[in-house]
Amino acid sequence: MFRVTADSLEGYFGFDPARTDDLKKLDALIRRSAPRLKRHFHEGSQAGEAGMRMKMIGYGKFRYAIKSGKTASWPVVGVALQKNYISVYLSIEKDGSPIADAHAGKLGELRMGHNNFSFIRFDDLNADVLSSLLAEAETIFKSDAKNPVRYKQAL
Repeated sequence: MFRVTADSLEGYFGFDPARTDDLKKLDALIRRSAPRLKRHFHEGSQAGEAGMRMKMIGYGKFRYAIKSGKTASWPVVGVALQKNYISVYLSIEKDGSPIADAHAGKLGELRMGHNNFSFIRFDDLNADVLSSLLAEAETIFKSDAKNPVRYKQAL
């Protein structure tokens, strides 16, 4: 199993030298497009806690909740190195649906998941579409900090 062992932002950017430039280009685009989502190193959740265990570069934070009621600090936008590609995770909904899903096939992505997408090289992405998506995600989050995707449960 591929696992990033970095323990800081600097370490994460340098973890795979062949992809450092792609991470830096993506980071620059995110910071330009969504400057109010502060960049941080996300250490991943502990086993049995809310969220995924993988380490990633995070932008913005919110409290992620799972069905059990457990919560964890989680990135609004997360960037994670995978074995063969880089994944971008978004935690924002628009009109009740994951915001990234509406951009499937327009980002230049290798693959699309549920509010996430993956790519091999930054230059394969449509930077204008991605920039617009990120700016919209930031705007939605800043206007409604409780917007991030979370399990819907009766209170």
